[in-house]
Amino acid sequence: MTGSYPSGAVIIPAHNEAGVISRTLEALREVIEWGTVDVVVACNGCRDATAAIASRCKGVHVVHVREASKTAALNAGDEATERWPRLYLDADIEVSAPALRAVFVALDDNSLLAARPAFRYDTEGASVLVRAYYRARSRIPGNAQGLWGAGAYALSFSGHERLGRFPAFTGDDYYVDRLFSDEEKAVLPTEPVVVRTPRTCSALLAVLRRTYRGNAEQDRVSGGASSARTIRELLASVRGPLSLFDAAVYVAFAGAGRRRPLSARKLVAVWERDDSSR
Repeated sequence: MTGSYPSGAVIIPAHNEAGVISRTLEALREVIEWGTVDVVVACNGCRDATAAIASRCKGVHVVHVREASKTAALNAGDEATERWPRLYLDADIEVSAPALRAVFVALDDNSLLAARPAFRYDTEGASVLVRAYYRARSRIPGNAQGLWGAGAYALSFSGHERLGRFPAFTGDDYYVDRLFSDEEKAVLPTEPVVVRTPRTCSALLAVLRRTYRGNAEQDRVSGGASSARTIRELLASVRGPLSLFDAAVYVAFAGAGRRRPLSARKLVAVWERDDSSR
């Protein structure tokens, strides 16, 4: 750690994110002013003004990746910095300076190998059914205990050694989470980052189908005991008619997300995202 500021890097893979990248980088302005944190925007396959907008932000390093691949962007971002720890941040997620400081300090001595800040869902503008789904999801403890789902997670040097290079899987956070035991990773009680949820049912289904496909790519589909635990926790969260409705909606979306059409089952490593929340 240099002076009173932690050292590290923030790596932001970005594909056609002109509509949100300014907001994300503005939230990092104080961090950039520390002078101890590299902020790298890895533009991959961009056909919009993402790179130009990011380049105008003082202290931000922009790297260019020809193919539209989050995996390639993450690895290119790693190659662009030598600082540790490293926070991998989705281009539509804003993280505050206090939250980032807490994560980097927690990883500084390698007592933890991986960590992420807390997060909360923003369902403003979402449909009734989407809001019900996320209310139910928020009441399932297991969904808040992993590194996945927040659009932000960080690795120490030793943690990254275990990872090596990012593999060509959908769901990098899901993959990274499974590399570490509960004792080696932590969700820190920071100021939460805000995860803007899909606004429409069709957008939510697309996100869920991508998630389940990513699990299948990794041959670690969320089934068996994991699904059984989720159902138990979901049922335990029911306290009345509204929470029962939420639980039913959650189950319906989860089932529909798993029953993706045959045309969507081809495993490809491409960039996907929800545009309804942007």
